[in-house]
Parts: sequence; structure tokens; C-alpha cells
Amino acid sequence: MRGAKIPVGFIPLVDAAPLIVAQEMGFAAEEGLELDLKRAPSWSSLRDMLAFGQVDAAHMLAPAPVAGALGIGNTGGPMSAISVLSVNGNVVGVSTALAERMRAQGHDFAFHDARATGAALIAAAPDRLRIAVPFPFSMHAELLYYWLNALGFPAHQTLDIHTVPPALMAEALRAGEVDAFCVGEPWGSIVVEERLGSLILPTSAIWSFAPEKVLAVRSNWATHSDHLCDRLIRAVWRAGRWLASDESRMLAAEVLAREPYLNMPAEIIDRALTGKLTVTPQGLQREVPGFLRFYLGEATFPWESQAQWIAHQLAARSGLDPVAAQAAASPVFRSDLYRRALADLTTLPPESSRTEGRDSAPLPAGLSQPATDNRFFDGQIFTPARVKR
Repeated sequence: MRGAKIPVGFIPLVDAAPLIVAQEMGFAAEEGLELDLKRAPSWSSLRDMLAFGQVDAAHMLAPAPVAGALGIGNTGGPMSAISVLSVNGNVVGVSTALAERMRAQGHDFAFHDARATGAALIAAAPDRLRIAVPFPFSMHAELLYYWLNALGFPAHQTLDIHTVPPALMAEALRAGEVDAFCVGEPWGSIVVEERLGSLILPTSAIWSFAPEKVLAVRSNWATHSDHLCDRLIRAVWRAGRWLASDESRMLAAEVLAREPYLNMPAEIIDRALTGKLTVTPQGLQREVPGFLRFYLGEATFPWESQAQWIAHQLAARSGLDPVAAQAAASPVFRSDLYRRALADLTTLPPESSRTEGRDSAPLPAGLSQPATDNRFFDGQIFTPARVKR
């Protein structure tokens, strides 16, 4: 007997894994659900699929529903993030020509030091750096702006931001349309495989616990379909827990590699799951602890303070009042729904907001990132505004 069918949209990225695994490995069925997974070609099309009811839930960029709440994202109606699907998982890369200029100036492609890498990029960049991101309201864009502005590179004055769907990043480089990019895996690795560029930094080196994708629903669907909403949260949470096990990795890569999903070799997908990335066409390899998280360190908890950090960044770029923006954003990350769904399954944080960047001291060289690490590369601390309920 089949369960209740929920149409769910996704983009072919490794961080769609919790949704794909929930369906393929039976976690949705355990909750009496069938996830009808629908692949979208771009973030704008996926946003519209959710807004117009073609899907009831979606693999979504964390800033997208926040931008909608601020009136700048054109989401077609209020959206709620009922769970975080993934933390981290993006890479910054550059064209072959820009990589060669960075190398000629002494950059070693160490792939962990945001400050040194940023300085090398700025020194080698053309007067107007053309950089591609998958969507204007994305952690790709927010982390790039944060990183470069913190290094004294006025990003709003010296960057030309191009919107390029993840699967087309390699083509944008091949056509000479951009000099650099920030994208989720496996599309950075595809650039390297096609010898079109090199990877210079994981975005986890900018913020070590950045919410990347969320499980988004229309807010009215969350209210009117509360039992389905709870079951969906639980199914995806169980899938994230399964993905966190080393024993699951090979099977996970094989499932994601299938034609309906990412449709590419499992070996490429495995790089993101292990954090062992090939960063140059010459085969240079780097290992990134905590590169992509689906479960450890309360990775799936929708912290209201994460929504507020995103709103603070968006407000700074859009000329909005930052306190009002944080107040509007806080209820978008639905910790209340997450708590209701998972209260009997796991221990939950006592609060729904926290200081972001609290582990502000830099990690000593060579040490792995602990599961709960939460720091910005420049040592900044973000204290969310108090929001009246």
C-alpha cells in the first residue's frame, strides 16, 4: 500500500541527498509517505514550482524564503523553512587563466585559509571580477560578499555577479563569460574534471556552519497539512542521520548517481560526501573536514538566528532597516514545527536562537573541525536581535 504522495522539487546537487535518500531508502515509507521527486533546471524555476503549487515542498536555498519575507525575493507568497537539509557544501573556483595568475604570484592552493586565499584572489583579479552564483538570494552570494568585504574588497563596487544555474557553471567558464564562481558540489568538481578551472576554497572556510539548503514549503501548506508536514520532517531527519554514517557513503553515492537524480559517476559525488576534493586539473587533492553536513552538530535544526544573519546581510545590501529585517526573518525558520515533529525522536536545543560565530578563535593548523564548530573566518560574532512574539 502506497503512502500519501507529496510532490517535492529538487536541483541536481549532492545536498539534495536527504530528500532522495528519504524516498529511496524507505524513510518516507516509514512515515506513510511517498515523495514524488521532481528535478528542476534552475533555482528560479524551482521557486516558481513551489509558489504555484506544482510541488508542496522543495530543496531550497536558505536565503530564498528569507528574501521573500523581506519583500525582495519575489517568492510568490510566504514560504517556511521547516528544516535545514544541509550545512556547507559549496566551493569557490576560478578560471584556468585566473588560477595561473594566482599561482604565478605564489598562491599554493592550500584550500583552507580564507584570508590568504582572498588576498591572492584580489591581487590576481581583473578590475571587475566577474563571478557566477546560482541565484542572487543564496548562501553562495552572501558568503562571497561577506568574505570579500571583510578583506577590504568592496564587493558591491568591484564585482559583476552573474546568475548561472549550477549545471551550467562549466559552460559559463568555457564561454569566457565569468572569471570565477561559487557553486555546490558536484558542479565545482565537474569544472575541474573538464579542465576549465581550479577550486580555491570551500565556503566552510568562510563560515564553518553556514546553513546551505532548507526544506521549504508554502507557509499555508504547513498550517493546513500539519500532519504531512510533521511526517516529512521526520522522514528527512532520518535520512540525514543515515547519511552521516560512514557505512552509508558508498551506497548514498550510487543512489544519487542514478539517472533521475544527478546522473553522473558516483566517484564524483563521493568527493563531496567525504570532503576529499580534487582541486586542480593537475590532480591536486585536498581534504576538508566538515565539508558537507546532513546531521552532526544539530545540522538540521532551523535556527532562527541563522535566518536573522541572512536577513542582516540582505538588509545591508538592499538598504533595509537591519532590525526590522531580522524581525521579519526570524519566523521564516520554523523551529516550532521542527520541535513538534521531532520531540519524541531526539534531544532538541533548549533555545531556538543562538550567537552565530561563537567559536570565534581560529582552529590550530591541521586540526579537524569538531561537529559543533561555528565560526566566521574573521572572528566576527553575530548576536541576533531580540524579536517580540
